[in-house]
Amino acid sequence: MAGIDPITLATVWHSFQTLVREMRDMVTRTSQSYLMSQLKDVSVGIWLADGSTVAMPQGLLCQFMGTKFAIRAVREHFGDDLNPGDVILTNDPYKGMTVHLPDWGFIRPIFFEGELLFFTLVRGHQQDTGGSFPGGYFPNSYDIHAEGLCIPPTKVFERDRERADVMRLIWNNVRWPEAVRVDNYAMVATSRFAENRIHHVLRRYGKDTVMACIAEMLARTERAVRAEIAAIPDGTYSGEAATDDDGTILDEPVWVRVDITVKGDDLTVDFSRSDAQRKGFVNCPFAASYAIAVGSMMLLFDPALADFHNEGSLRPITVIAPPGSVVNPQYPATVGAAPVNVGHQIATSVGQALSKARPDRAMASWGKRRGDYVSSVDPRSGQPYVRTTFDYDGSAGAVTGHDGPTGPLSIGSLATVMRSNAEEMEIRFPWRLLKWEAATDLMGAGRWRGGGGVEWRALNVGADGRMATGSSDGDSTPGPGAQGGGGSPCSRTFLLREGQPIRVKPHRMVEIKKGDVVVKISGGGGGVGMPFERPAELVALDVRNGMVSLDCARRIYGVAVDPASFAVDEAETRRLRSKPPEEWDVVINEKTLAVELVPSRSE
Repeated sequence: MAGIDPITLATVWHSFQTLVREMRDMVTRTSQSYLMSQLKDVSVGIWLADGSTVAMPQGLLCQFMGTKFAIRAVREHFGDDLNPGDVILTNDPYKGMTVHLPDWGFIRPIFFEGELLFFTLVRGHQQDTGGSFPGGYFPNSYDIHAEGLCIPPTKVFERDRERADVMRLIWNNVRWPEAVRVDNYAMVATSRFAENRIHHVLRRYGKDTVMACIAEMLARTERAVRAEIAAIPDGTYSGEAATDDDGTILDEPVWVRVDITVKGDDLTVDFSRSDAQRKGFVNCPFAASYAIAVGSMMLLFDPALADFHNEGSLRPITVIAPPGSVVNPQYPATVGAAPVNVGHQIATSVGQALSKARPDRAMASWGKRRGDYVSSVDPRSGQPYVRTTFDYDGSAGAVTGHDGPTGPLSIGSLATVMRSNAEEMEIRFPWRLLKWEAATDLMGAGRWRGGGGVEWRALNVGADGRMATGSSDGDSTPGPGAQGGGGSPCSRTFLLREGQPIRVKPHRMVEIKKGDVVVKISGGGGGVGMPFERPAELVALDVRNGMVSLDCARRIYGVAVDPASFAVDEAETRRLRSKPPEEWDVVINEKTLAVELVPSRSE
């Protein structure tokens, strides 16, 4: 690039990329709530004044990748009334173009020498946001106002002065206002830290050089992404995925359907065949649907681009989500479960479609979300609490050439949210962890198998309370495999009360008692490729490690393994693989809670 040497370009580029990682580290170190400090349910980023994305960090797709729309909403709302030192808070999916009400975003305009150049965002999942049930996942709210406090773009700092009355009003309408206050200040401080760092880069290199470097960054990334798209054969590729129900009309799946059309180096993602918006709370606002769609697509691009995506990556991609659909609901539709129940289906359907377009990079579904919110009183302190976690989610799906790893969770976060520390959970909440391990056989089989499922058990040593399973999914809608691989198995949640299992479905509200044991048995990721093509020695290793049973190895993979030495019986394996494989499903016995193989019910 004329006038800018490569060292300067690289330094400026990586200064912004490094800054967003430092921002996320800073807010998770200084926040206090379990969700933000331990589970890292936080996203940050940097955008130009017109909303163009400069730097994408690790984070939850729904929280940050659609922020261009939030910035445009802020600019439309305030016009020229933006000044140095302002901080704008919004969580409103309709007026603020955000996700759902628990995700609060603090947006700071960055001025330099009197000119508005950038915006930064720090968005995090709050411990509470008001509404009819602690935590924000009540499955049957009347409208979005019943889900919690709706904050349109609102200045909470103006010219570096806190609007204390506004903040007091907001905190007065949430449970645990002190915890929310501490997290909010951590987020605002992180945005100030980012402003100082950006000013340092601008002073060091000069505004013109920095802005020219950013323009070049965006242009280079656009060229790279267009080359990735051009490598896909022209055509239309389809995918679909469903969530179990909408939380109001129960046991009726809600479908996301996508048609991805590739023409040259342009790509269109069309969700027009998806279901209409629902009465229940699974609807996904447009900004979040856009974010998850384009972010999921990047999983199938060259991994070498992973650290460099920006607005250039987004320019070749058009997303169509008709108003009034489940991927673009209209006010006052409820959206509490948006990131999970429809959001994850967006990611899964996009991955399924592109796996057909690029079988060399095929990707199976990940294990579905198995969350809940427990609200009760901690007898140790006499104080109310709400507990949520990602501990019991399944794991990642396989990709062509690689098994899905066991441990990463939540495709919508690209595995950036965390499972908790067991001791930390027991310290913070009156629950005793009894079991937490990978579950044998509970993943999609394939030439490359999915990451392991999870069995999690914990004892309620506190008071009676209530559990909302609003962020759960996957009891009746398994995720798909790819290229002949098995899908993510269905999951189950139980209460063990006096030793007797009581099944609890997603999107319900149930009473919990002291002494109840919550049991989560969660399907892992899907597989890629035919199971009979998996190398026998890898199947034997999985048996040795307890990931695959002897029965599963024989019936699904066609591999005979000696139970004592774990050696492969070569002759018997050849015999098993010489005949067409039978179809088997992995299910959870609702009486014994054991994982079993049964003849497939698929047609």
